[in-house]
Amino acid sequence: MKQPAAVTYIESMKEQAEVVSVSKDTLYQEIESKSSNYEVKAQNAKIDKVWKKMPGLNGQTVDIKSSYEQMRKIGKFDEKRLVFKETKPAIHLHELGAEPIYRGHPDKKMNAFLINVAWGDEHLINMLDTLRKHQVKATFFLEGKWVKKSTELAKKIVADGHEIGNHSYNHPDMRTLTRERALEQIIKTNRQIEESLGIKPKWFAPPSGSFKQETIKLAAQEGMETIMWTVDTIDWQKPSPEVLQKRVLGKIHNGAMILMHPTDSTAKSLDALITQMKERGYKLGTVSELLSEKRQS
Repeated sequence: MKQPAAVTYIESMKEQAEVVSVSKDTLYQEIESKSSNYEVKAQNAKIDKVWKKMPGLNGQTVDIKSSYEQMRKIGKFDEKRLVFKETKPAIHLHELGAEPIYRGHPDKKMNAFLINVAWGDEHLINMLDTLRKHQVKATFFLEGKWVKKSTELAKKIVADGHEIGNHSYNHPDMRTLTRERALEQIIKTNRQIEESLGIKPKWFAPPSGSFKQETIKLAAQEGMETIMWTVDTIDWQKPSPEVLQKRVLGKIHNGAMILMHPTDSTAKSLDALITQMKERGYKLGTVSELLSEKRQS
């Protein structure tokens, strides 16, 4: 039943009175006056001279009303009870031209594992077990030919919640291919991944990191960004776990993307790597999480 106009008017006046009361509250005013001290400006995505294409990062402002509700319970200002809202940059990663991406934002204390798979099935299960143990999600760049051959293992990677990227069809040197052959490698792999896993990749990792500008443009044409790395395990050289761990831990930084493969060295190093990286305060996530504009929680 529709309320009488008089009742609606009274309720409206009560709400306005509450707003006025809150606005005059000294605690509310204190939060309002201090809010600028906690404001962080959003940073735009950009093309860096060294790192090429780099993601932006959200800024933050104080949600004054929500913060007030949190502090009203204790009756005083407490910065630990501040509630923040994220603010978006003006320029986003997808708005920039076709360039490779080597790292996440330098102010984001997060790393991502890039696991390129074209062989090494015998080590993948151990790596997946370790990632599951630590509740870490990685991005697996899969060769199309491998997906066709090892479909059930590829499905297990997906079932564990990991992200899937395109790693060409049969691992050629993309820099030496004609435009037609390069495009075929990209499209054929996407089709195989979609057919076998029901996923359309949005990231492309050229084999051995070999590419030319045309390669990046072709990937972009198919809706994918080209992903490189900042830290290389060089695990294909079969280093000891100790050497591999020292190599990675000596080079990690905010926004690092760490390249690895399903090798014995990496399988034996992964547990210690994750443990020590977390101890240093790094969060580990997928490429999508690392390159998102979302601030570190």
